[in-house]
Amino acid sequence: MSFCCGASMVGTKGTLKHYRTQVHNVPLLFCPVCHRVEVHYKVENEYEILAEYAHGDGVTDVDFQDYVMEDEEAIFENVINVESEDPLNIVRSQIDMALDLLAVAKQIEDTKWERELKKRLAVMSQRRHRLQQKA
Repeated sequence: MSFCCGASMVGTKGTLKHYRTQVHNVPLLFCPVCHRVEVHYKVENEYEILAEYAHGDGVTDVDFQDYVMEDEEAIFENVINVESEDPLNIVRSQIDMALDLLAVAKQIEDTKWERELKKRLAVMSQRRHRLQQKA
């Protein structure tokens, strides 16, 4: 599980640009608060190798799934949420986790972590409110 802004990141697939080469369907981890994106650690080496070879060959587009046969379920087995879930359920799960972690941060008196979690909770609460208004 990867963390950012005090709590877990969401698993997804997306496109990354490596110089002039776009690599599609790369397993990624995404922070719903600060929007940081990173290649999932289970396929990071494969991504780097594929991107370098594709760039070296002058390829402009490559599909990660065509070259790496890693099972999506196995890649995202340790992720709390994946992007394909209902957005409101993701937000609720993220809020619940942040509240649990906030209790731990208070108990161990980690004020920096508390601030990160409170910021995360504020962003996720706003997002939940917007999603509830759409429904």
